[in-house]
Amino acid sequence: MSSHAPKSITFDEPLTSAAALRALLGEVYAGNYNKEKSRLDEDCRRVLALSRMLFISSANSEGQCDVSPKGDAPGFVRIVSETRLAIPDRLGNRRADTMLNILENPQVGLLFLIPGMPETLRVNGAATLYTDASLLDSLAMHGKRPQVAIVVETREVYLHCGRSLLRSGLWNAETWPQCEAFPSAAQIFADHMAQPDLTCDDMETVLDEAYHDLY
Repeated sequence: MSSHAPKSITFDEPLTSAAALRALLGEVYAGNYNKEKSRLDEDCRRVLALSRMLFISSANSEGQCDVSPKGDAPGFVRIVSETRLAIPDRLGNRRADTMLNILENPQVGLLFLIPGMPETLRVNGAATLYTDASLLDSLAMHGKRPQVAIVVETREVYLHCGRSLLRSGLWNAETWPQCEAFPSAAQIFADHMAQPDLTCDDMETVLDEAYHDLY
């Protein structure tokens, strides 16, 4: 059996009420609510200008959730106004899970990261898909513009404390695994796709070609 195989665990009764959870965690420091803003102020705009990676969460009309990474050069997310930002949808696998969810349920959550900064910026709001030429032109990179932009109307904006990133050591290169310890993405794709004629070498070729054409 693989050393990574899950071990059997017996669970107790789950928490089923907000009151029980609050009794367990204790009261919330008022500042943790007061820090919420509805607009992208100067502090938030400085974070967005340096961020090169975000994660966007969405859900369809049935509540089935998805989280997708979006990344590019720092400042790739365009600030349209104090309450609107635009995210380019770059070349990908064409599944469009996030955008299909948005068409059913516009509520999204965004998490912005800056390399080396333990705090993250959280943005919650309603998303709309746009194909306006002027907007897409403003989001072009290396002469190629996206086909669609995800525009988010901000409802909640706040800085999240850095405890989780500090615990993870994510920005500490000394804690990173050696490259030889990385799982083979090509092998995982080949295993998960379960196509008899698809080998790991085939997937390596596919990935090399895909990663060469980023835009």
